[in-house]
Amino acid sequence: MMDNFTPGPFAEELAAAGVPDHLHAWLGRYGIGALVVKMGIRFLEMSPERTVATMPVAGNTQVAGILHGGAHVVLAETLGSFAASMHAGESRHAVGIEVSAAHHRSIAAGMVTGTCTAIHLGGTLATHEIVMTDDQGRRLSTARITNLIRKNAPGGQ
Repeated sequence: MMDNFTPGPFAEELAAAGVPDHLHAWLGRYGIGALVVKMGIRFLEMSPERTVATMPVAGNTQVAGILHGGAHVVLAETLGSFAASMHAGESRHAVGIEVSAAHHRSIAAGMVTGTCTAIHLGGTLATHEIVMTDDQGRRLSTARITNLIRKNAPGGQ
């Protein structure tokens, strides 16, 4: 068990990613995940109802020099999964069961902002819409993720 005063092994990772201090106790044992770090995702807001993060285009492009479609989905699934996990709380966990995305516009440079908004926060399912925009606020893609909310098994997930 971890107290709220001793930093977990991922304290620096959480701070660098913009995770609010009040969530460090929850994420301190697990961090945010190697892919999130590799993609350069940085959180701006985090709640079950609305989670916002940015991701650079640089380093996340495909061979044509534009943001990889999979990078859009990584950002979307990251936001939706964190939001659903916060909704689930400490005694439950979220498991992704569906994710889809439509790409509307390409981007070759700058920053992408993903805004995740809850569509449904229920006892067994959480569904979120994630809209990715460029620095000018133009919509780049729209994604949707549904997570199953499950009780933690005794002694862990």
